[in-house]
Amino acid sequence: MKRNSKLFDTIKVQKTKRRSKPEPVSDAPICDHPSCAQPGPHRAPKGRGREGEFYNFCLDHVREYNKSYNYFTGMASDDVAAYQRDSATGHRPTWKMGQNAAKPKTGRAPRTGRFSVDDPFEVFENEPDGPAPAPGAQRRTVLAAHRRAFETLDLDEEAERTEIRSKFKALVKRHHPDVNGGDRSGEHRLREIIQAYNTLKSAGFC
Repeated sequence: MKRNSKLFDTIKVQKTKRRSKPEPVSDAPICDHPSCAQPGPHRAPKGRGREGEFYNFCLDHVREYNKSYNYFTGMASDDVAAYQRDSATGHRPTWKMGQNAAKPKTGRAPRTGRFSVDDPFEVFENEPDGPAPAPGAQRRTVLAAHRRAFETLDLDEEAERTEIRSKFKALVKRHHPDVNGGDRSGEHRLREIIQAYNTLKSAGFC
């Protein structure tokens, strides 16, 4: 078909008008600001003592409200600190371990001593029932190298600083060549003693 054919002249193209998008109908309540009649789709909390209640604001007024909002307004500093402390547990009551404990349901007597609680899952089965360490006291951490050092000095792992030092001095005098008339047969043992003492000293045991 030729592009300049007269048949094209008889074809009429009807132009369609574009339909404009309808304006969205807002079902939001009116802004709660006294001088505003705009829709208020943005919620803002009403404050302490009215939890679960909200204002409805437009965007401009909710921004203005949030700038000045403070939940703790009017509260004393001690009350604010107590509120923040209780928020760690969701404002629910807490008790020390062993207080308000339920009676054993397993038919077995509760543990006594350091862990005097009902232990149905035997969490504390291998824990000693001896007295708890004094408040602020630090437990001694004894590594394998420290144990070997205590064994070299013929000492118990619970030996105190003065006991370790006195034992070290006694062993050095016993095996030092100068004390034994120049006899060097105990030099190897002397080196072990000195090395063990230095190990305990660097770890803070003496």
